[in-house]
Amino acid sequence: MSSDALTPRFVIVAGEASGDILGANLIASLKKKCPNAIFEGIGGPLMEAQGFQSMVPMDRLSVMGLVEVLGRLSELLKIRKRVYEHCIAQPPTVFIGIDSPDFTLPLERKLKDKNILAVHYVSPSVWAWRQKRIFKIKKSVDLMLSLFPFEMPIYEKHHIPVECVGHTLADEIPLECDRELARKQLGADSVKGPLFAILPGSRRGEVERLAPLFISSMEKILEQEPNAQFIIPAINDERKQQITALLSEAKVAAMVVDGQSRDVMIASDAILLASGTAALEAMLVKRPMVVAYRFTKVTYAIMSRMIKVPYVSLPNLLANRLLVPELIQDDATPDRLAETLLSTWKDFEADQNIQKIYLDLHLMLKKQAGETAANAIMNLIEQKKREEQ
Repeated sequence: MSSDALTPRFVIVAGEASGDILGANLIASLKKKCPNAIFEGIGGPLMEAQGFQSMVPMDRLSVMGLVEVLGRLSELLKIRKRVYEHCIAQPPTVFIGIDSPDFTLPLERKLKDKNILAVHYVSPSVWAWRQKRIFKIKKSVDLMLSLFPFEMPIYEKHHIPVECVGHTLADEIPLECDRELARKQLGADSVKGPLFAILPGSRRGEVERLAPLFISSMEKILEQEPNAQFIIPAINDERKQQITALLSEAKVAAMVVDGQSRDVMIASDAILLASGTAALEAMLVKRPMVVAYRFTKVTYAIMSRMIKVPYVSLPNLLANRLLVPELIQDDATPDRLAETLLSTWKDFEADQNIQKIYLDLHLMLKKQAGETAANAIMNLIEQKKREEQ
């Protein structure tokens, strides 16, 4: 069906679970403004629940790391070509790329050259590394939807239309979460000792690298806190089987639950997690955390020379200070992770300052992201209509 004023078509590409959350929220807001709109492209289960039609499973785009991408490059290029040809055959009212910049930005540029409106939702980390990408971004997008205030200046400097929309998670998560309710829902309300949430990531490669390290850290924690208990959320059955297999060979037990990562974080006393959106979510549920990550050696060697900011986790970037501990690559050892998590947990409840910073950052990001993003997109459509008249 061709795109027209009566039937707006939005082609959206999201390649990660975090993008699925943003996409679903955006679709819900756009549907209020365009009840008969068509939504298609690549997305996950949350977007599909909103009536979105996904051309391929979203997890085919879920790959991280410079080296890791190479093994999947042929498939990724074929998928991108398929989406491009679909958009050329049936031009959408707007194309929206959600994150996954190495996949979506080249696609946006080609579509923009064909006079198709291109919006990018979630700023690439141009403020942190590969800063010359800003020139490619300028040629690729009609509008950048930024999540965080600290991202705005570089776009304004280069005269790229930008709107800071905040983050969906800040809208969804209450300013104060009910830990006891979360424990009851997870069946963890009888836990007597400290309950530590362990989040080794959502991708197979991440879990492969990080889960053995995190499990070794759990064993070290037990040496100092014999009553400690652990809970691990698994994003799907494949990750659950992977984690359960690793635990079967370990000297420590953990409760592995299906999904429910937010409830797991709320229920916990402290969190050990892989760097990423999970760190933002942990901040929003106001729990002490330790952020850890290990890349492949080649990926880390390349990235460490290119990164221009002192922090990797969003809480620290938002606060512009070392708010939560970060242990990356060789610093991420079982002994250091265990020691840091235990001290962070013990210090947190008494530190009113850090709790206030968490709350202030939450309020700063609470902007009704889906509604704000939808308004910006509709304004862009109207602007194009005026220019064509």
